Amino acid sequence: MQGGGEQYLSAFAILLHATPFQVGLLSALPQLVGTWTQLLSVKALNRFQHRKTIMMAGATGQALSWLPLLALPMLSPAYGPWILIACTVTYFGLGHFAVPAWNSLITDLVNPNERGAYFARRSRVMTVLSFSALCAAGLILHEAESHARAWVGFALIFLAASTARFLSTSYLNRMDESAAPATREAEFRLLEFLRHERSVNYKRFLLFSGLMHVCVLISGPYFVIYLLRDLHYSYWMYATWLAAGVLGQFLTLKPWGRLSDRFGNKKLLVATGLSVPFLPMLYLFGTSVWYLVLVNLLGGMIWAGLALGLQNYVFDAVHAEDRAKGIAVWNTINAMGWFAGAMLGSWLATVVPARFTLAGIELSLASNLQAVFFISGALRLIVSLGLLRTFHETRPVEPITHRRLVTQLPFVKPLTDVFVGRESRQ
Repeated sequence: MQGGGEQYLSAFAILLHATPFQVGLLSALPQLVGTWTQLLSVKALNRFQHRKTIMMAGATGQALSWLPLLALPMLSPAYGPWILIACTVTYFGLGHFAVPAWNSLITDLVNPNERGAYFARRSRVMTVLSFSALCAAGLILHEAESHARAWVGFALIFLAASTARFLSTSYLNRMDESAAPATREAEFRLLEFLRHERSVNYKRFLLFSGLMHVCVLISGPYFVIYLLRDLHYSYWMYATWLAAGVLGQFLTLKPWGRLSDRFGNKKLLVATGLSVPFLPMLYLFGTSVWYLVLVNLLGGMIWAGLALGLQNYVFDAVHAEDRAKGIAVWNTINAMGWFAGAMLGSWLATVVPARFTLAGIELSLASNLQAVFFISGALRLIVSLGLLRTFHETRPVEPITHRRLVTQLPFVKPLTDVFVGRESRQ
């Protein structure tokens, strides 16, 4: 569902001739609504003992929502992008509605001493299958496109996504809720938590995370427009680009985790927060498919570390009794930043020119979106340089110099090991 369905929603929007503003909404609005749906679900858990009922309602509704998501834009192509946005918001909203109940139930069912191993094994399985589904869906779309039947390709992968969700829902239904004690979640009020949370360190971290999401989403939703509309990439080329990012994450998650445990999440955020600004800028220097695949492979490596550092820092920065609230607040701030950044990016995509004159030299870009990518990178750098120094590590960790930290980064260490090994042999 995720690898073969969700990854291609933006490509489906391009097929429906969506504007940059509509693509931005497609990326941002479901996340914003989904976050608030989770808060609604938490309130439902306050009033109902049956977590499985809430979980099944969200999962079943999500499986069903693939059908109108596919059919309605086809039946009314003139309003296709708007219908797709509405259906996608519903789809993600229902999915998020099931998340708190599932998290509550699974953490009660799994032995606390085995949770780490369980979730690690689950993540590996999900990553491999999502990667395989992403590649398979790319092949299906490529074949459909070669016969001028792209609609058929999207129909097949979305129907497969719906079927996969129905199958997963049937397994969710087999979970035995009676094996875990009923949990009545504590009441949660967002504004009250923000007013009374005593950790200034955590609030500064929230500011960094929220503004970084604003800057990232200025460019994030519009790579699909750049690749499919402006560079005229085939669906197979687009799938290869997507797969490179997923592969980069998969290859480096374990070493990023070791760095986090040993040297702390703040060091992880410094290393990746100062690297991620340059990723969108690299799109100015070439349009070759293999060049951009390598750029996205590097991007997947860096983003794996940044995402891990952001998530784990939340766990360390708030008190144990406030941890669930802290995660909910963090998700909400990120979703708001996600929405603001995507809307700002859609506006920039309509006003930024593709031709510039600097010092009498005229620069002509392949697309004005390359300029938007550069703006996104420059703003990311400003946020990192301005805010990373305002919060600190919250647990005792092994100290490390910035110079040595660079040599330990997962995308640098293999090269340094080769170089050192060659020197030792000489």
